[in-house]
Amino acid sequence: MTSPLRATHADRRVRLPFRRWLDGDPSLAEITDDVARPLNAWPGRGWFMCFAAAFTALTVGAGCVSYEVATGIGVWGLNKTVGWAFDITNFVFWIGIGHAGTLISAILLLFRQRWRTSINRSAEAMTIFAVLCAALFPLIHMGRPWLAFFVIPYPNSRGPLWVNFRSPLLWDVFAINTYLTISLVFWYVGMIPDFATLRDRSGAGIRKTLYGIASLGWNGSLRTWSRYETLSTVLAALATPLVISVHSIVSMDFAVSILPGWHTTLFPPYFVAGAVYSGFGMVLTLLILTRSLMHLETYITIRHLEAMAKVTLLTGSIVGFSYATEFFTAWLNGTLYEQATLYYRATGPYAWCF
Repeated sequence: MTSPLRATHADRRVRLPFRRWLDGDPSLAEITDDVARPLNAWPGRGWFMCFAAAFTALTVGAGCVSYEVATGIGVWGLNKTVGWAFDITNFVFWIGIGHAGTLISAILLLFRQRWRTSINRSAEAMTIFAVLCAALFPLIHMGRPWLAFFVIPYPNSRGPLWVNFRSPLLWDVFAINTYLTISLVFWYVGMIPDFATLRDRSGAGIRKTLYGIASLGWNGSLRTWSRYETLSTVLAALATPLVISVHSIVSMDFAVSILPGWHTTLFPPYFVAGAVYSGFGMVLTLLILTRSLMHLETYITIRHLEAMAKVTLLTGSIVGFSYATEFFTAWLNGTLYEQATLYYRATGPYAWCF
């Protein structure tokens, strides 16, 4: 079995199944050259401009969070003990868009969908960054982030102060950490052959040494590829339930409350569909830019974008159906508070957004 990233021009006439999703007929060596070229070249002016803008935004954000921690979470308008205010929106948003990476990498791998091969790396990286961003907001919400270790259930000397296993916020801690661990392992295992390719294409120096360490001695043999495929399948099988479980647990933050408009059993599937929907939207946004700016139209084709658009259409329809179900349930049970909450969303000051 030959690695697509370690082939030579002699493989030009080999017709592999994944080529059906590429424009033109590039050889395996040409594919390797095109994919590895951005990593071998020094970043241009545009990259440094984007980095400067991102670093500036990071600095502003760090300053705002520092002010919030020093002043109190009341700066977010949070003046009661039963709400999350600004950070719950960000938490759910980042957890949601992080789901598409696992869906593309794990579920599509199990179903042997070959259109994932051009987009799975970007989606996996997006998942890791999104989950890390999501994990920040519960820490910020605590008001005293240096005491975050209190949510870890370990033997301690704090007397009766112990974690509340009945709290969905504690479920979030376990769900996010499990999801992040599996996502990191899945991403890294998938990158091992790529690290080996970059190792072989690098000259002597620190770059070759680092790539050599990251590739874990990959040699491209049949036995190595067989074990790689087995491990990828096992990790995909472990990661697939997490796509369903993580956002279902996040939805429990709302569903187990007694607030009108939140206390509903619809939330777990509703949130999962919304997470996949928003996640695919983010992947599309990133890939369309990457496709254009890095000139990868041959590998990220219109057929890839159409396949992702079909998933977006399906999950978006499920979200729309869930919206309608909420209104129907409020009308059917006859609870005035439930009806008032939902109708106010559609007719109140936020009607334009709704």
